[in-house]
Amino acid sequence: MEARRRMHVDRGQPLQAGRPAPPPAHDRPQTSGQPADGWVRVSRESKGRGGKGVTLVSGLRLAPAQLEELSGELKRRCGTGGTVKAGVIELQGDQREVVLAELLARGFKAKLAGG
Repeated sequence: MEARRRMHVDRGQPLQAGRPAPPPAHDRPQTSGQPADGWVRVSRESKGRGGKGVTLVSGLRLAPAQLEELSGELKRRCGTGGTVKAGVIELQGDQREVVLAELLARGFKAKLAGG
């Protein structure tokens, strides 16, 4: 039998079926799964939270420190708790109308998403 030869790329990683290996996770750009069209989306979700709804604010193109600051201001405005996870602001409860009005007043291009 003939032994199979493995081809190597510059990084010394083996190729599979002649295709280069994908870049390591730390080299890939991070995306939140939302389109990068400039819109800030305000939605409500309750999946995986025991039926308790949260308001999600996604699509904000801000640095992590600015996201934390905006999150704090939105939590004070809504009078509720929340957090920032993976570039998405999560606020407890259905706060869509208040958050949308606040974002529009701050000059963001925002809309309600998800029905």
